[in-house]
Amino acid sequence: MFNIVLVEPEIPQNTGNIVRTCAATGCKLHLVRPLGFEVSDRYLKRAGLDYWNDVEIFYYDNFTELKEKFSKAEFWYFTTKGLNIYSEVALGEGDFLVFGKESKGLDEELLKDNKDCCLRLPMIGETRSLNLSNSVAIAVYEGLRQHHFKGFKTAGELHRLKWD
Repeated sequence: MFNIVLVEPEIPQNTGNIVRTCAATGCKLHLVRPLGFEVSDRYLKRAGLDYWNDVEIFYYDNFTELKEKFSKAEFWYFTTKGLNIYSEVALGEGDFLVFGKESKGLDEELLKDNKDCCLRLPMIGETRSLNLSNSVAIAVYEGLRQHHFKGFKTAGELHRLKWD
């Protein structure tokens, strides 16, 4: 459904949780190096459980490489500095949802060059940011909601599976 991009992720458990979200939603995962962990890291594997084989994962040496490969695609950049609220834009099938590293987010120049495509998750008070894996899940499920959960089981199908 969507392409999830993690630019220089640092915490293996977050990436593992995002793998699980991708498996549950049919999203592809794009990881931009450098990664703050080894892909074989036991914490990464444990957080993603047995979902690693259910997700298409792609690796890039830098963000420019990914952007050039998908030059015609729509990219949305998630940042606390975004002018648009994530639920106020139409996310299209195949769009790239881009998230930065846990400690610093996305590069300032990248955000300035794409300010109309920068989205934020609203927060109250002095909260600096949300957990990366939670932010990805919020964004993905908003996109799925916008597409009426196309391809997912309906309530009627679930009822028949569980109660009949």
